[in-house]
Amino acid sequence: MKRNDWDRRQSKDAAEQSVIFAGHFSENDHYHTVRPHGRSDWLMFYTLQGEGFALTDASRQRCLPGELTLIRPGCMHEYGTAAGNTWQFVWVHFPDVIAETGLLPATNLISCPIRQPSAGKRIYRAFRRILTDSLASSLYGESLCENALREILLLLAQQINSTADARIEEAMHLLAVHMTQPLSIGELAHTIGLSPSRLSHLFKASTGYSIIDMHNRMRVRQAALLLEHTKRSASEIAFDVGYQNYNHFAVQFSKVYGVSPRAYRNWKQTPDHLAQQ
Repeated sequence: MKRNDWDRRQSKDAAEQSVIFAGHFSENDHYHTVRPHGRSDWLMFYTLQGEGFALTDASRQRCLPGELTLIRPGCMHEYGTAAGNTWQFVWVHFPDVIAETGLLPATNLISCPIRQPSAGKRIYRAFRRILTDSLASSLYGESLCENALREILLLLAQQINSTADARIEEAMHLLAVHMTQPLSIGELAHTIGLSPSRLSHLFKASTGYSIIDMHNRMRVRQAALLLEHTKRSASEIAFDVGYQNYNHFAVQFSKVYGVSPRAYRNWKQTPDHLAQQ
């Protein structure tokens, strides 16, 4: 190889290793890319509609709506739109320096359906942020892109490694998001796609708590943090976490911590406890 050709190849490899770039494509079945020697960076797709495919020398995967697909650096790969389809997807190339890739399976081709609707929405929003921040050339644009990539990879690793029922994980997420609001098991079940009785049974079997108990525990745990780390009154904190009646809050707090909210705060502020922190 001539010196100039070698320099150009080295510059190309260095650029591949350091640049984050992304896009949003909608392609018919003429779309097809083959890379016999792969690339030095990662490639990740999130399929929105239609169907694509991705393959390496060891495996082939369909790319279906709601699925994340990753191709590891340095491996031969091929991808494109499945015959008779249009493939709409967002994609990103990113350098092999993101530590969270170490949480993924050690295979050249990784594909996983994102079972939680809320996780799918977060992943799509993260892709949109990467696309925007990679183009904006802002002062911290690269770091913002890396943070969005980490969010996607952590959500993916959570999907791959979790053994919990995705419907229960979604219910837990919705309880957390709407923690301060009145709880309607009927509305929660409708959102999840189950009957109230079926959701209640699965939830208790998976977590050991009823939906109502878990909702109260989330509120109480947040209240305990506010009691320990803020100067807000116990009555104000009860309202902050969603309780309209202080006595009801105090009863629920005592069920979890065994003492009243005020006794809990006093205990957390004792010299012995502070010395242990």
